[in-house]
Amino acid sequence: MHSTLIVARMAPESEAEVAGLFGAFDKTEMPGLMGTRRRQLFHYRGLYFHVQDFADDHGGEAIEQAKTHPLFVQVSDDLRAHITAYDPATWRSPSDAMATRFYHWSTE
Repeated sequence: MHSTLIVARMAPESEAEVAGLFGAFDKTEMPGLMGTRRRQLFHYRGLYFHVQDFADDHGGEAIEQAKTHPLFVQVSDDLRAHITAYDPATWRSPSDAMATRFYHWSTE
C-alpha cells in the first residue's frame, strides 16, 4: 500500500464542511478510479493533513492524472473556500503540497 500526505492550511471551523465535501466525493467513482483505499483528514493549529492510501505505489501519479476529471475539479473548487496552500508562492498542483516520506516501518 502507498500513502500520500498533503499539507495545507485550514481554519478549524471548516472541519465539518471539508469532511462533508470529501464524504460526498468519496461516494462517487473517483476513489475507485484513483485506486484510493482510505482517506484520513486531520487538522492541527491551522494546518490541514490529508492522508490518502492507495492499493499500489502510484498514488501520487493517480492524483496527478485525476486532477482534470470533472469530479476532482469540482471538489477542488469547493475546497478553495476552506483549504489554502501551505506555501501559495510554490503551489501549482497537488504534488506541490505532498510531504516526502523519509522513514517507514511496518510489521510486514
